[in-house]
Amino acid sequence: MLGLPGLRLPPAGFLLLLPFLLLLLPATPAPHRASYKPVIVVHGLFDSSYSFRHLLEYINETHPGTVVTVLDLFDGRESLRPLWEQVQGFREAVAPIMAKAPQGVHLICYSQGGLVCRALLSVMDEHNVDSFISLSSPQMGQYGDTDYLKWLFPTSMRSNLYRICYSPWGQEFSICNYWHDPHHDDLYLNASSFLALINGERDHPNATAWRKNFLRVGRLVLIGGPDDGVITPWQSSFFGFYDANETVLEMEEQLVYLRDSFGLKTLLARGAIVRCPMAGISHTAWHSNRTLYETCIEPWLS
Repeated sequence: MLGLPGLRLPPAGFLLLLPFLLLLLPATPAPHRASYKPVIVVHGLFDSSYSFRHLLEYINETHPGTVVTVLDLFDGRESLRPLWEQVQGFREAVAPIMAKAPQGVHLICYSQGGLVCRALLSVMDEHNVDSFISLSSPQMGQYGDTDYLKWLFPTSMRSNLYRICYSPWGQEFSICNYWHDPHHDDLYLNASSFLALINGERDHPNATAWRKNFLRVGRLVLIGGPDDGVITPWQSSFFGFYDANETVLEMEEQLVYLRDSFGLKTLLARGAIVRCPMAGISHTAWHSNRTLYETCIEPWLS
């Protein structure tokens, strides 16, 4: 057998074992990929999960590997069901997702869904929401004539809709659960079975616990704009609302803020409220506008 001077070849047995010995070597570590918190998306009135296909695409592009769940509950006309019924349904859906994410989750909640999510943060004792992103949601209520209202209550205008909404029958519709007529504040406070409660505007035995739960949130991101065309006033997306003269008072002028009735003032004091107003976006385009996503949503999806 020919060989090179001074070169000793390994025994034949060693060569036979070499492939098996290589298997015992530690594998080369895979390139590190950032681990992102799961994202839960809650739709709005008359919506479905399909409406959020663009948002899902954006998240997958900028945060690859993120587990995104667009909850497919109370779609279409079912979104008119009373909001407390919807809160219970969504609670049962999000609880297992949160349980599997000890590092926390992000909530992106659109329009009416933003109120559902705020109620979830209030009633869930052990929620682990990092960023609650409220996307064009009437957080201080709605007082405006919209196509939705004209379809549901064709013979009513905003000036007299309180007669329906502030009745036991009216409170069976989700829209009426956050109808906020600034000219009939006493009726609102007494009749509202949802918004007045989560705002802490009416005493109830769970108020202290709900406030404590809400303050577990890491960050509250408020998004809306003057060209929305549905949320009325549009500043409701930022906890602003009309006074009795229909002059808009900003969040810091609202009683719920001044009294810190559910935690807004505390959140702002700790720097946990982000306001992201954006002009030129209509109500149905918030979840598909790429610029809006990159400016107001993406930075908070850690």
